[in-house]
Amino acid sequence: MQILRLSTCGLFGVRHGVWSPDGPRRDLGQSFADHAPLAPSPRQGTAEAASSFGRTAILARVTDQDQSQPEAAANVPLVTPPGVALDPMVALATSVHASPGVYALLLGSGVSTGAGVPTGWQVVTDLVRKTAAAQAPDEADAASQVGDDPEAWWAAHGDGEPLRYSRLLGALASTPAARQALLAGYFEPSEADREEGLKVPSRAHHAIAQLAARGAVRVILTTNFDRLTERALEDAGVPPQVIHRPEQLGTATPLAHARVTVIKLHGDYADLEQRNTADELAEYPEALAAYLRRVLDEYGLIVSGWSAEWDLALVRALEETRPRRYPLFWSSYGTVGEDARRLIAQHGAVSLLGQTADDLFRGLASRLDALDRLATIPITDEIAVQRLKRALPDPRRRIELFDLVEGQVQELVSRIKDRTRHPLRAATSDTFDVIGQRDAYEAESRAVARLLASGVFHSEAVHESLWVRSLQRLISARDRFTENPYNPVAEPMRHYPAVMCLWAMGVGTILAGHEKLLARLLLEPTWKPVAGNPEPRPAVRCLNPAQCVIADDRAPGGAVWIYPQSHHIRAASRDTLRELEPDDAAYESACDRLEYLASLVSMEWPDFQRQPWRGEFLLEEHRNVAARVAQELASGWPLLQGGAFGGDLARAEAARDELQTWVRGQPM
Repeated sequence: MQILRLSTCGLFGVRHGVWSPDGPRRDLGQSFADHAPLAPSPRQGTAEAASSFGRTAILARVTDQDQSQPEAAANVPLVTPPGVALDPMVALATSVHASPGVYALLLGSGVSTGAGVPTGWQVVTDLVRKTAAAQAPDEADAASQVGDDPEAWWAAHGDGEPLRYSRLLGALASTPAARQALLAGYFEPSEADREEGLKVPSRAHHAIAQLAARGAVRVILTTNFDRLTERALEDAGVPPQVIHRPEQLGTATPLAHARVTVIKLHGDYADLEQRNTADELAEYPEALAAYLRRVLDEYGLIVSGWSAEWDLALVRALEETRPRRYPLFWSSYGTVGEDARRLIAQHGAVSLLGQTADDLFRGLASRLDALDRLATIPITDEIAVQRLKRALPDPRRRIELFDLVEGQVQELVSRIKDRTRHPLRAATSDTFDVIGQRDAYEAESRAVARLLASGVFHSEAVHESLWVRSLQRLISARDRFTENPYNPVAEPMRHYPAVMCLWAMGVGTILAGHEKLLARLLLEPTWKPVAGNPEPRPAVRCLNPAQCVIADDRAPGGAVWIYPQSHHIRAASRDTLRELEPDDAAYESACDRLEYLASLVSMEWPDFQRQPWRGEFLLEEHRNVAARVAQELASGWPLLQGGAFGGDLARAEAARDELQTWVRGQPM
């Protein structure tokens, strides 16, 4: 029988009235100039004005008078018109949110240089230097003679024709395979690059992909040769239509019918027909020019990382565009050049100063999410679970799945951190309404616990990291606090939702036979105590129900529960998990197994740190779980595959023996 006597195992008992704790990407910034100068220029090498750094983005209108004094144009500040104090990012976000798919992006080299990719002109310069070194192998300074003016060197030492990218590349590598090999080092990441976060999609690229996935952006114009935008879109489950040669235009899917189209105005790095030098950038093929004019006429435009200084054909296309149907937004990080100012003035563009590509696109994505939350009616837990079930088996809905789970978890995290709902210093330990707070946490956690339990039950291995991440976010909601003095009863209760969700997910993994995931849930999410020993503690230790659950040990008939914490969490989670297991006996069996397996994993720590999940699996009528697990232990055991015991069967067997010794000393 389980109703015997009072348990004192928990860190908090209602009768005791106390609670105590259990016992790169490397951001390179965004270069504004889209290409290095083709020849020495008075503007070459000009540093960005120091005052531009950290400058608040402001709404700008450049007047005709500004343009009448080109020599002083660089020094004329872009100012906010009288009475306008609104952050232009707000105007951008509300415009895009109201008209999804209406705005195209124009991405210059500043977007890619932030990921460590060289500009096209830098590639040309380096190729000419290599040509010089190979042409005069006995001259140690042959490459340095090129300097920053490869055109001058080519005029003196080349084939007598003007330097053109296609001519240079064709001379150095005559076949597509040879060109691919020659250029790969400039655009494809090495292992060292990957370790440093270089030449891989940046946060800006991923944010752009997020915008495309939600349908906010469907057309992307780019002057870049690299494939970072395409890779980010593919990673987000939005494979793009890519146009990088004029002859592709005739067979391309109409823009209105393609989910997202990337138009590479200057070609792809492996193309012989790249446009890079002055002559090549002066004029586009007629088919491409007509296509570009159509895009500029029919879509609004968001410009990032493009200087407008060297791409003459693109500048001309913008100049020839009639008054815009939709606004033009122009983002820049440093000083806005004369050519850009002229285009901004012509189109009455909204200027966003001091914005890197990361700032612009991540900021836009977050603002669109905020507007979504404002416009969206909160969904019930039933609707959330049904959406989850529809999204799980469909790889194309991976982002929808992530957004659903992330949104629900974030909402719970926000409630945990809400000091109005859960004050940390509003009451003393003697007067604090412990049961009221426990019931509030359980009620707030129920929908998310059900969603996560359904997720681990129905999902495949590809989704495991989503569930681990969700638990980590809930654990981390118990973060540092500023209340002083704080309530020592209320503060640890911030882990209560994470305990409830781990229990629901743990039972769900057992019911579904996904115990490899169970090992990851117990071990990978960690919490660093806010006081005392700062060593991170895995979920199996910091979310132990026997240590965290608040329970009344009184049972019907005046008796008491031996393991009140275990009894309470089983009862409190029953309705949450009834859809996954309607049979009460099978549910109790899964709970027993969860407590046993978590206790087994906890035996890996030294004696003074061991915290087995003391619970009803220890009762005499429940103790058959140990024998079943003992029969399963083998090298392919799922918990070993999930990282428990370091994947070592001998360590698992040793932990089993230690646990059995401990079990024999527990009440039955």
